[in-house]
Amino acid sequence: MKIAVDAMGGDYAPAEIVKGIELARDAYPDIEFLLYGQEEKVQPLLQDSTRIKLMPAPEVIAMEDEPVRAVRRKKNSSIVLAATAVREGEADAFFSAGNTGAVLAAGLLIVGRIKGIDRPGLTTTLPVLQKPDQSSFVMLDVGANADTKPFNVVQYAIMGQYYAQSVMHVENPRVGLLNNGTEADKGDKNHRAIHEALSAMDEINFVGNVESRELLNGAADVVVTDGFTGNATLKAIEGTALSMLKLIKGEIMSGGLGGKIGASMLKPVFRNVQSAMDYSQYGGAVLLGLKAPVVKTHGSTKAPTVKNTIGQIHELIASKSADQLVTYFAEHGEQMSALKESLK
Repeated sequence: MKIAVDAMGGDYAPAEIVKGIELARDAYPDIEFLLYGQEEKVQPLLQDSTRIKLMPAPEVIAMEDEPVRAVRRKKNSSIVLAATAVREGEADAFFSAGNTGAVLAAGLLIVGRIKGIDRPGLTTTLPVLQKPDQSSFVMLDVGANADTKPFNVVQYAIMGQYYAQSVMHVENPRVGLLNNGTEADKGDKNHRAIHEALSAMDEINFVGNVESRELLNGAADVVVTDGFTGNATLKAIEGTALSMLKLIKGEIMSGGLGGKIGASMLKPVFRNVQSAMDYSQYGGAVLLGLKAPVVKTHGSTKAPTVKNTIGQIHELIASKSADQLVTYFAEHGEQMSALKESLK
């Protein structure tokens, strides 16, 4: 396997990216890495270049750059060259912690969509708390498309199901539609139309509407929604987790000596809670619906998360999930066209 890596993207790039890639190289002996970045900055950081090939990329797409314009103008940037390597068949997947919009644009414009898929969806894995038979679930779209049509969400359900089966190894994943109530007639006309369409699809194990408060309780294995709602929900979950940890810490610090002694005894508990809420352990966000895996991690990513994300990409490549989607949409072209027409 070969993975093209943007070494310059992220708050701690290139140091943490290089460190993480070396950890991943040691963990996965069947992966080679094409590391795209500014040679004078990346080369000194490499401790061992075994199965890591440094590919010069003199330009960098910054976090504040306008994504599409940057992808089109900065042809020699690490993001563009890494994505191009995938398109040209020189690499099997593309990984970056850089400008999210630019990574999505490079995925769409350079790697390209699978024929039959209107809009790829950004997919992330989130934890399920205190449920022995389920540790996580996937949600999409979480930000690739702010303006989404009902047909796009139906396609997200198909893509999410294949991802859960091939990467997460869930035999018959339960697919839920994020809505403001569990009843079939809840939501606006778009949500009612999506619910009706998914209910009629025999190949989807659709369990109906799910509410946001039940997501971390394991209401479904795959949760589908539009990109605007998905992104807002993801940030609400992140913000709530961080706020709760800060609240607990604040109460401990203001509780005097007794509170601090009690907190020291509960340190392992707090550590377990923090670990359970840390969804970076599952890797990055995958742009499903492209001809090859494109994976984006948070800008604040450090080496351990880079290593975890490479493990996720390893599973994506090994399972041939993109090829499975190509086959599905090629075989169901007429069905998709009819469904799209009915959802207009």
